Amino acid sequence: MLRSLRSVNFALLLVAACSLATGLVLDGLGHGAPARVVWAAGALPVTIALGISVVRTLLRRSAGIDVLALLAIAFALVLGEQLTAAVIALMLASGRALEDYAAARAQREMTALLRHAPRVAIRFEGAEWRPVGLDSVRRGDRLLVRHGEVVPVDAALLGAADLDESALTGESVVRKRKAGETVLSGVLNVGPAFEMIAAETAENSTFSGIVRMVQAAQAERSPTARMADRYAVWFILLTLVVAGTGWLVAGDAARALAVLVVATPCPLILAVPVAIVSGMSSCARRGILVKGGGALERLAQADVLFFDKTGTLTGGQPRIVSIVPSPDDSAEQVLRMAAALAQASNHVVAEAVVVAAREREIALPVPADVEESPGAGVAGTVDGHVVRIGGFDYVAQGTSASGWAQPVLKRMAFEGAAGVFVGIDGAMAGVIQLLDGIRTETPRALRLLRREGFRRLVMLTGDRRDIAETVGSILGGLEVLAEQTPAAKLSAIEGARRGGTVVMVGDGVNDAPALAAADIGVAMGARGAAASAEAADVVLLVDRLDKLVDAIRIARRSRRIAVQSMTIGMSLSMIAMAVAAIGLLPPLSGAILQEVIDVAVILNALRALRTGPLATLGRLSPADAQRLRSEHTDLGDIPDRLRALADGLPTLERGEALVAMRDLDQALTTRLLPHEQRDDADVYPQIGELIGGEDPMAAMSSTHREIFRLIRLVDRTVADLPPEGPDATAIAELQRLLYGLDAILRLHIAQEDELFHALGTATEARAVMA
Repeated sequence: MLRSLRSVNFALLLVAACSLATGLVLDGLGHGAPARVVWAAGALPVTIALGISVVRTLLRRSAGIDVLALLAIAFALVLGEQLTAAVIALMLASGRALEDYAAARAQREMTALLRHAPRVAIRFEGAEWRPVGLDSVRRGDRLLVRHGEVVPVDAALLGAADLDESALTGESVVRKRKAGETVLSGVLNVGPAFEMIAAETAENSTFSGIVRMVQAAQAERSPTARMADRYAVWFILLTLVVAGTGWLVAGDAARALAVLVVATPCPLILAVPVAIVSGMSSCARRGILVKGGGALERLAQADVLFFDKTGTLTGGQPRIVSIVPSPDDSAEQVLRMAAALAQASNHVVAEAVVVAAREREIALPVPADVEESPGAGVAGTVDGHVVRIGGFDYVAQGTSASGWAQPVLKRMAFEGAAGVFVGIDGAMAGVIQLLDGIRTETPRALRLLRREGFRRLVMLTGDRRDIAETVGSILGGLEVLAEQTPAAKLSAIEGARRGGTVVMVGDGVNDAPALAAADIGVAMGARGAAASAEAADVVLLVDRLDKLVDAIRIARRSRRIAVQSMTIGMSLSMIAMAVAAIGLLPPLSGAILQEVIDVAVILNALRALRTGPLATLGRLSPADAQRLRSEHTDLGDIPDRLRALADGLPTLERGEALVAMRDLDQALTTRLLPHEQRDDADVYPQIGELIGGEDPMAAMSSTHREIFRLIRLVDRTVADLPPEGPDATAIAELQRLLYGLDAILRLHIAQEDELFHALGTATEARAVMA
């Protein structure tokens, strides 16, 4: 329908332009009468189209600015101003065509998402692969995705896969996913065929949620656009009063015509939706999906931020640190049964369990009879065994009491750790202890959000108080509301809404009610699009918290441009109306002037598509940023070894302690020290050039000096140990050195990771802010 409407508007533009040009040629050759007939004939189709538009608007019981355009053309024809009527017709037709172009350009990125919708799936049934409709896919089905095909549903990978996720994230990078990881519907397989286990139905998968949100965004009118409609009624009345007054005072109908001409069509209606939709499209280009113009405007006005913890402030990709089985079970059996059932869930904790099992090369059977309780756990059947995984309370409901679990719970509370409890056939079989680290970009994102003027930043979580307060103390400047029930979360959000405009940010999977309760609900990551399509207003398809800063900056800039375009358009039109009313602006000149005003205001509204001039801050290439992060990953075992050996030294025999210290010393001098020396000599000067300034890396380089000093002290102390090993005094000194090196090394790596991440996204962030 939209395409046919654009075709009609383009045809009207051709007719108006050709008739005006033909009439001018005839008039130039001295054929005035035929020229006037051609001009009137060219204006007629536009007049008919305007009449239809006005009738439809009146049937909807709303006022349309097209009323003024219709009056202007009709009045011009009545007064014998055929040339003026033809120019007005060309002005209106070109305005409609420009509006069509602007709207299509503004929505291009959002519409592009819909073209990637998967159509069929290939399912293993009856000992063969068969194509089936998406509606027939169920959780737990074994599916095949061939090269060049779009992933049909959210699923867990059974093998490695090379995926182009740009349709969801906007980042044109091939992602290599490992067995056990979650793959999202809508991404493209650019590698060999792979198999996967469906974790969701098509309706509840990521891409279906995105489609629903895009359709809602295209259908909704923003508050500013609706406000413009309301003002249009008063603008029509004002125009008629000014036109009538000019006519009555001067007795010249041409003045009334001139007033109608310069008031037609008003940028009040054209520019506002273009600016708002341009902002939404600009967000989509950066992997930020906004549900509608209203959401974009509310986001621009927000001043209070609530965050969920898991998957939002933390990485949402916990890693297993230990497996504690019951006395009657083994660690491998606990992990196998838990991971098999977790394949049917798309929760981040379930994904971590599956990935851990795949890394240990544990064969996982396909689960059956799966039932998931959001936020609590999953139950199902694995190899004929009834299995429950999730929080302690959830698993305990279907299992017998286990005394061994209480000390584990107490230790987890002291450490601020989380765990997945596993029940098998009615007995508590074990617990998988997990650690979820803070996202690399979280500290920087919180700093930028404070700079954007948010007066409250609140972490709202159902986690235990000890875990929540640990995260809050690390990040600093956060209000912490822990152990919140769903009802308590809603109450906290409702209370904050009474004093401001509230944003709630969560992973979109388990916190849909909280997202819906806020003025603006923001779901983190593409996995949240399906679960939160009805609750969330914004989805950050690129799973990074600092994308929220981009969304807020774009929203504020788009709303500012929309209001600016509306104000400028109305002001210029009203000035032109006043000039026309006193007889200084004839109808023909007024028509040309109004066309210039329309074009200028719409082009101004399209500025919301641009990111503005780039700042001079440099940027690491993606390859360099990835290389630096990979080097840190390769060295990740050293801090763990430092702390483990420092803790364990007093329990080792002197000879064992000597061997352990020599092994660690070798790792420090042959792996860590060369890496840090290379960073200081080669990497830091390059980064300093990107940042600018006299010596921007001085503080970081000073940390290198301390690391070098501590490594040298450890090396000399180990070299000075006697053959029988360290005594109690030497052990105390070694512990002091190891704990000190561990602390400064962990801090240094975290600082470098944040710096590399910031430089990897600096250009984009600064561009949005401009």
